[in-house]
Amino acid sequence: MAQQPEGSTVRLLRVGEQVRHILSDILQRGDVHDDVLAKHVVSVTEVRMSPDLRHATIFIKSLLGQDEDAVLKALRTNTAYLQRAVAGRMTLKYAAKLKFLADDSFDEGSHIDKLLRQPKVAQDLVKDEGED
Repeated sequence: MAQQPEGSTVRLLRVGEQVRHILSDILQRGDVHDDVLAKHVVSVTEVRMSPDLRHATIFIKSLLGQDEDAVLKALRTNTAYLQRAVAGRMTLKYAAKLKFLADDSFDEGSHIDKLLRQPKVAQDLVKDEGED
């Protein structure tokens, strides 16, 4: 697999962050006329752009993880509108196709924290620190 030049990676991150801000603004202002989205606070946690900038994978988290499946379904139903809205605010040659996924990184972090706090694991961590 060929590595991307550093400038290309920076551009992907910059464009992804721009898409994240635009989507966050659209959702916060309630521009999408959808009952499910109107009832939920949705955070756009990350946007990953494909190398050609034609595809954007958007990771979302609803407040407290409530009704995340319903929120994802509503976002997917309104994808065409959101793609047009994002494309209208950007100066790219092509409008990126949006794909919405739930962001499970918070859940994974909580699970790891919970594991590390178990008495047996904590005991091993204390032993390791004493060996320095």
